[in-house]
Amino acid sequence: MEKPYKNSGNGLIEFFKRELGFSPPSTFSSRISASQSLVKRMDLYGKLNGHQGCVNTIEFNSSGDLLVSGSDDKQIIFWDWAAQKLKFVYPSGHLDNIFQARIMPFTDDRKIVTSSADCQVRLGEVLENGQLETKRLAKHQGRVHNLAVEPGSPYIFYSCGEDGFVQHYDLRSKSATKLFNCSSFTEDKQSSSSNIGLNAIVIDPRNPNYFGVGGADAYARVYDIRKYQLGASTKEGSPFNTFCPRHLIRTNDVHITALAYSHTSELLISYNDELIYLFQKNLGLGPNPFASQPEDLQKLVEVQTYSGHRNSQTVKGVNFFGPNDEYVLSGSDCGHVFIWKKKGAELVRLMVGDRHIVNQLEPHPIIPVLATCGLEKSIKLWAPSTNVSEPLPENVLEIMEANKRGREDHSRVSLTPDVIMHVLRLHRRQAQVYIERRYNREDIESDEDGEGGAYVLGFSDGEASEDNGVPRECIIS
Repeated sequence: MEKPYKNSGNGLIEFFKRELGFSPPSTFSSRISASQSLVKRMDLYGKLNGHQGCVNTIEFNSSGDLLVSGSDDKQIIFWDWAAQKLKFVYPSGHLDNIFQARIMPFTDDRKIVTSSADCQVRLGEVLENGQLETKRLAKHQGRVHNLAVEPGSPYIFYSCGEDGFVQHYDLRSKSATKLFNCSSFTEDKQSSSSNIGLNAIVIDPRNPNYFGVGGADAYARVYDIRKYQLGASTKEGSPFNTFCPRHLIRTNDVHITALAYSHTSELLISYNDELIYLFQKNLGLGPNPFASQPEDLQKLVEVQTYSGHRNSQTVKGVNFFGPNDEYVLSGSDCGHVFIWKKKGAELVRLMVGDRHIVNQLEPHPIIPVLATCGLEKSIKLWAPSTNVSEPLPENVLEIMEANKRGREDHSRVSLTPDVIMHVLRLHRRQAQVYIERRYNREDIESDEDGEGGAYVLGFSDGEASEDNGVPRECIIS
């Protein structure tokens, strides 16, 4: 039997030890925040209401006293989340749905970088006189789902887009650097590779020289920024390493929606209509996964897998939770928040997070608090606020089985790259017509760089058509 002082699942023992002086403050904070009994007491703490569209991005500032959010309504809102009050709001300058908003570190929360379906990357800056100024930093040729800020840097961040390009930004300079395009792997050296549209980019917190990207195929690619520091390059990038579950190697019917690094450089990968996988940094396939022989692939170690949710209708995030990343978090098409133990993948908590779909989950940097958002216009806050250790719901098996059936039924339809590109072309034509209808010329000319938005998808304005009650502007597969 495990000794009580090692049992992080018993929060009461940790409180008792802290009161008697047997547990230092730092040790107490770490153990109690990772306590499974605390996680099972997570309950709805409150809601933040203020956006007029789906909330797509949320982030706590470094001290944890503020939360920033971005939405389909193109507004950025800062919240005093503990008091559940809006602090201030500003128009981002984007022409369509905001996908990402990130606070630059060590800027006194005055600089916010954002990306959008309008293909732009923008900076919002609170000036000394209290006024807020926004400007465009760069533009992709496709929607920009994700930004990655270099840990501890007030200047450096990256963007990735559906055009397959990775761009590097230094706020001390006036322009972005287009590092490389992410291209598909090919076994035939004579055949030409094509760009891979990107959904996710993350920086390794232990070594910020390394960053990973994922998108329209099964492979998470890790690059070394030191190879690209000498200037702009539009050539194909050469990964330092690649990661993929062995049964998905050489498949073409899945894609990556989100990546997350742990504090120990473990890489978490969430797939569309597949599962979530955790890779130790020594489990990569090398620069090219096709270089491995089939017999070598059979020797690969099976990685930790997290299942039960469904990731199909939207671009969902994935995250760690706990002071030492003891848990893994994901939203789901069924509207639930899934919390698994990282080690062993036991499902320990299942909470109703949205009437439709939960997309993003953001843990507080210090205390056991969680923020989530989805297709609803509100942000939900979760904290260990109940006195009862909540069990899994009685219908948990039915929920997981329904998600599994939906995933398996969808996977029987093979989506080749040609089919995917055909769908994207149809989306682009639809987007161009939509932009002409939605924005008059005065609106566009009022933005200094508002000439484009070729990949915009959306049907908002309060009259959004819906599929089974789900607003279509939020469905981004």
